[in-house]
Amino acid sequence: MKVKKILVLLVGLVTLVGLAFSVSSCSEKSNEWDPYYSWESRNALWFEQVVDSARTAIAEAKALYGEDWEAHCSWRMFKSLQRSADLPGATTDSIVCKIITKGNGTQEVNYTDYVQIHFRGWLMPSEYIMSDGVTKETKSVVFDQSYYGEFNPKTAAPVTMYVGGTIEGFQTALQNMVVGDMWYVYVPQQLAYKSESNGTVPAYSTLRFLMNLVGVYEDVEDVPAWK
Repeated sequence: MKVKKILVLLVGLVTLVGLAFSVSSCSEKSNEWDPYYSWESRNALWFEQVVDSARTAIAEAKALYGEDWEAHCSWRMFKSLQRSADLPGATTDSIVCKIITKGNGTQEVNYTDYVQIHFRGWLMPSEYIMSDGVTKETKSVVFDQSYYGEFNPKTAAPVTMYVGGTIEGFQTALQNMVVGDMWYVYVPQQLAYKSESNGTVPAYSTLRFLMNLVGVYEDVEDVPAWK
């Protein structure tokens, strides 16, 4: 009886090992990969790294140029106008911007204005499985855009937006821009979609935008048709 029980146990173990190997093989063959693993914590860390870069650059520029630091530094941080200006607040109450081109406009952008703008939005860099089903490549996925291919302001048509209808971080950037400005804007999830997903944007996503402000209008009827 003992021999039979041992044989039964051995057969069971062999079967389990076989099943485990089969499952493992299937998993390897399917090359299942989740580019959004630990998404909330990774996005939070990414934003903190961007904040550190901005703060370091701003501190260095202030140390070298004093009150004239803005003329020598392309980084900026802007607190959301929906957050208290009298309290320090969290780092994630602010967006981080890197100036690519400075515009010469003078009109301020208000919450109730309409704007014409070129933009492209990316998720944070992550590893994605390529078309061969095996190779992984780190890239930033575009989740929304007003143009395709390389940006060319001469051929790209801007879109019209109501400032107050955009996410908090986007409207914060707009209300600190002037016509002609082109910025990279980093928006923490607290000023974006927070714990909710939106289309192809997963919950807790830090967002990066390239924004080029073309025009500002008080009324949507004032927005000219793009030629």
